[in-house]
Amino acid sequence: MKKNSIILSVILLSGLVSAFRLDSPYESEIKSWQQKRIEGLKSENGWLNLAGLIWLEEGENTIGGDAKNKIVFPSDHSDANLGKIILKDGKVTFEAYNNTSVYNGEQPVNQTILFPYEGRPVVLKHKSLRWFVIKRGEQYAIRLRDLESPILKEFKGINTFPISENWRIKAKFVPTQGKKLKITDITGRTYEQDSPGKLVFTVDGKEYSLDATSSGNDLSLVFGDLTNQHDSYGGGRFLEVPKPDADGFTYVDFNKAYNPPCAFTPYATCPLPTPDNKLKVAILAGEKRYGNH
Repeated sequence: MKKNSIILSVILLSGLVSAFRLDSPYESEIKSWQQKRIEGLKSENGWLNLAGLIWLEEGENTIGGDAKNKIVFPSDHSDANLGKIILKDGKVTFEAYNNTSVYNGEQPVNQTILFPYEGRPVVLKHKSLRWFVIKRGEQYAIRLRDLESPILKEFKGINTFPISENWRIKAKFVPTQGKKLKITDITGRTYEQDSPGKLVFTVDGKEYSLDATSSGNDLSLVFGDLTNQHDSYGGGRFLEVPKPDADGFTYVDFNKAYNPPCAFTPYATCPLPTPDNKLKVAILAGEKRYGNH
C-alpha cells in the first residue's frame, strides 16, 4: 500500500513539473512572434476586417448603403448615398455628396485624390468603414474595411503545429541574379517578380530549395508542402527569412510560417506558390489551416 502511494505521488509530481515547465528562450521567442501576429491581424490595418474588394469601372462609381449604387457598402454601417468615386485615365478621385460624413483622418472630405498617391494610400472613413484604392495590373479597386466585421468579431486565434527548434533550418543562399518568377495569384492574374536567389536546405537528409523574392531587409518565401492537403492552408503559406550573412548562410524558421490573407478573407489577392516552391515534404511547423477558405 505504501509503495503504491509513493508511485502515485511520483506520477502527480511529474505532472506538476510538466505543467509548470518553463519555456525555453526559443519557445518564448516564437510565442511572442505568434502573439504579435494575432495582434496584427486584429488591428485596423489587419486582414480580418476586410469587407470588400470592388473593381472600379472607368467613369463615375457611386457608393453608399443603398442597393442602387454601383458600389454597395454594408447598409447597416453606411448612409444610403455617400458620393462617387471617379476613375479617369488612371486617376481616381472621390467627391462627397452634401451632408455626408466622410473623413480623411479627422478632417471632413468634400473632394480628394485617392490614386495616385505618395507614400501610404489615402484612407477615407465613414462610421465603422474604411476604404482606399489599390491597383492590380491595369485594374483599380476599392479595398473596403469594416471595423465591426463579423470575421473580426468571430476570430478566436489560429491553431499551430507544436514549436520545435528542429524546424529552424540552416540554409545556403544561392544567387540567381536576373531570374524572374512567374507568379499567379488567387484571382488567376499572372505577373513576373524578380528573384535574387534561392535557399537550399536539408530536411531528414534530403535537399530542398525555395526561390525567394526581396522584402525590405528580408527574403520572402511563398511555399507549398504536403500539409496543404489537410492540415495547412491549401494555397500555401508565407515566410520571411533574414538575408544571408557574409558567408551566404541564413536560417529558414518554419515555426514562423504563416497563412496568407486569403486564408481569412475572400477579399484579398494572394500569390500562389510557384511549381518549384511546392515542397514534396510535410512541413510540420507554423500556422495550421484556418476556417473554410
